[in-house]
Amino acid sequence: MSRVFDVAVRAEASLGEGPTWDAATGRLIWVDILGSRVHTYAPGDGRRTVMATEQHVGAAKPRAGGGLVVNLRDGIGLYGPGGTPFTWLVRDPVPGRRGNDAAVAPDGALWAGTMRYDEAPGGGGLTRIAPNGTATDVADDVAVSNGTGWSPDGRLMYYVDSPTRRVDVLDVDGRHVLNRRPFARIEERAGFPDGLAVDAEGCVWVALWDGAAVRRYTPDGRLDRTVDLPVRRPTACAFGGPDLRDLYITTARTGLDRPHPLSGSVLVVPDAGRGLPGTAFAG
Repeated sequence: MSRVFDVAVRAEASLGEGPTWDAATGRLIWVDILGSRVHTYAPGDGRRTVMATEQHVGAAKPRAGGGLVVNLRDGIGLYGPGGTPFTWLVRDPVPGRRGNDAAVAPDGALWAGTMRYDEAPGGGGLTRIAPNGTATDVADDVAVSNGTGWSPDGRLMYYVDSPTRRVDVLDVDGRHVLNRRPFARIEERAGFPDGLAVDAEGCVWVALWDGAAVRRYTPDGRLDRTVDLPVRRPTACAFGGPDLRDLYITTARTGLDRPHPLSGSVLVVPDAGRGLPGTAFAG
């Protein structure tokens, strides 16, 4: 069978995560959580940049006025255009806890997840961060807060707490979510759900940590496509490119005795579908 993916960025990230397409700059933003690095990649000319962060960085998303909002170990930080200056928007340090995956909602708010380094049940959560820094806890009985995304009409939110082996779906009522229920269950030998992306057809793409694959589920929760990968730990996926048709996949090599040579790289599935335009953080 022919290979369906290409290598976008050859790297050895310890824990590559959080690919995000920044339409304003034509770049893919992604992070190496344990390397405390924010990376960018411009497919148009192949240019790459790397920026060190003050702490382990779970996610980095573009801001509407330029710069980045980052989900760090001790809270939510802001970088201005060009990477300076750095300021805290929300600082809430908890010993043994760090920021993990995050996503920007259609209204421009950041939904930021946390987890304990030891992945203890109940040690993490999900918080909505308004552009002015107001923080509202959404879920507090979480082990590893991961993939978060919204349906094309904004009425549904998809969410992953990885050890549950589920992708859940919730109804969105303004700034609140309710009626959480299972959307898709990942069988025991197929790995753990990690980061996700929702496409223009309302289908949910989810990376499977320890599952060496990315799966696509239809809006009714039916599995309709699997992209098999040579790397054991794909972590997240996002549509990017000028037409949002290419699916970028981050990967990890942490915890592997003999990682595949592409572990830690960013892979891409050309013309995988059609993504939804992203929203920049309004703060």
